[in-house]
Order: sequence, then C-alpha cells, then structure tokens
Amino acid sequence: MTNDATVRWGILGPGSIAKRFAEGVKALPDATLTAVGSRDQSKADAFADTYDIPHRHASYDALVADPDVDVIYVATPHTFHKDHSLLALQAGKPVLCEKPFTINAGELEQLVRVAREKNLFLMEGMWSRFFPLMYRVRESIRDGAIGEPRLVECDFGFRAGVNPESRLFNPALGGGGLMDVGVYTVSLASMVLGTPDRITGMATLGETGVDEVAGMLLGYPNGSIAVLSTGIRVNTPHRATINGTDGRITLHSSWWKPTKMTITRGGQDEVFEESIESSGFNYEAAEVGQCLRAGKTESDIMPLDESLAVMRTLDTLRAQWGLKYPME
Repeated sequence: MTNDATVRWGILGPGSIAKRFAEGVKALPDATLTAVGSRDQSKADAFADTYDIPHRHASYDALVADPDVDVIYVATPHTFHKDHSLLALQAGKPVLCEKPFTINAGELEQLVRVAREKNLFLMEGMWSRFFPLMYRVRESIRDGAIGEPRLVECDFGFRAGVNPESRLFNPALGGGGLMDVGVYTVSLASMVLGTPDRITGMATLGETGVDEVAGMLLGYPNGSIAVLSTGIRVNTPHRATINGTDGRITLHSSWWKPTKMTITRGGQDEVFEESIESSGFNYEAAEVGQCLRAGKTESDIMPLDESLAVMRTLDTLRAQWGLKYPME
C-alpha cells in the first residue's frame, strides 16, 4: 500500500459497535467504507444504506474474499472474535479486532501465530489507547513529569439490568464485567507499568455465573502496584490515577474516553484538555491506516505481545474466580 493510498475498510458484523466505527472511518480523509458483511442480507443492506457502503455481502466468507477490501474490522460478539479474525487472516486480509481480542490467551496465540506466518497486520481495537489525550499521558510519563510510576488506580463499572440472555450476563457469550470493561483497566495498567508478575483478584459471580463486581490487584517486578475495579451491576466514578514518585496524573471521567487530565507535582496542578472528534473510533482506524501504509504488521501503540500479556492476566483472574466459559 502506498503512502497516499486510501484504506478501504470492510466491516464484519453490522452491530451497534460497528455503527460507531463506521462513523469514525467516515470522518477520516484517507479511509473509506467499502464493504460490510452479515449473515443476513437485509441487515447488510440496511447498514450499507445508512453509511453509503457500496458492497453488501450476505456472508462473512464473501466479505473477506472481496478484492476491493484492504482491511477487515471484526465487530461481532467477542466469543466469535477468534473465528472471524482467523477467517479474514486466512483470506489474506489484515485485521482490526474489537476488544477483548479473544476469549482467552490460547485463542489469541493462534491468531498471532497465523498473522505472523502470513506477514499480515493484526491489532486489538483497544480504542482508549489512541485518543489524543492518551498520547499526552504516555509522553508525560516518558518525559518524567511524575517521576517513576508506582501506583495505578483505575475503575470502570456500570449498572446494567440482569438479563440472562444478554451479552453481558450470558456465559456462552463471554459475559461479565472483566471481559466487557475490566479489560480496559488491565490494559491501562499494562500501558503504564508493563506485565505483572503477581496477580490476584476477587469477584462476585451472579446468578448466571459471570462476574458482576470485581477487584484486581496486580504487582510488578519493580514493586509497582495496580489497584483495579470493574463491574456490570454498579456505577463507578470512571477515573484513573497514575501515581509517581514525583507527582501524579489524574484522568478525569470518563478516563477510557479521555478529554481532561491533571498533572499534580510540587503542590501545583496543571490541567490539559483535548477534544474528541467524531465517534472516537476514528483514532484507532487512523493508526491502522498509518501502519498499513508503512508496511507494518503490528502497531507500536498496541503491540500483539502486549495484548497477549493482558489476555493472560485476564485468564489468571478468571481461573482464580472459577469463571470458565462453556466454549473453553
């Protein structure tokens, strides 16, 4: 792909998250929505009509075989992420897969192996990594603005009504807070502190068997700690604090879609604000486009080995809680 090429996107699974992604792609000057695939022709047509997409496929196989598509965005429920990402990779298509990447590390290891064997781009759609303010967070930490980060405190919980058949509460769909929103907190801790060597947690498993409220404590080789909480039955503040030896960074609500942060050092506060354009999914789509034009098979911002480390942390936590999904 040339440096000035327009990236032609194919969307696999025209659900609610795909709508927000489509809005993001339409906001980019160097990307276009070329195709959508669904198992239902009428759903593909309706989605394509809404977002002015020329190619509408009634199967995922037809979508990944479309010669006019440069890259596939996998937007199906996460229990299907491995199979649908694998389908695209085996068809020779680069993949951006919505988070969580897969159900467990074993599934992700398979995807990474195939992508590397085929020299194809693959990335987890961890959208919080790519917001303008998150770039500033990483830059501030690199520049030593708060000294050495030693304690990350982060939450992401919301209160949902119990519906045993819904994606959030159904074990067959990978339900529970950890996989839906807890993964954001673990990923933030990974971004700041790296890979933990000590992992412990406690969860309340509800009537359907999935985690409804959970707390996680991660320890790191240098002595740093992450204190994380998540849930789908309780509203939390949605704040994140990165405490360092010389100061702290506070990401204000909602930290996972950040627009405001405060750097506190020497008793003084410095406030930074960044607006979010379009749906916010434009930022991760832009990163994919830049990587493809540069001939890269991984993103430096969300590399595959880091996604694997995060997934292994989730696996360890679920094992401690006794939460195993039917397909495992």
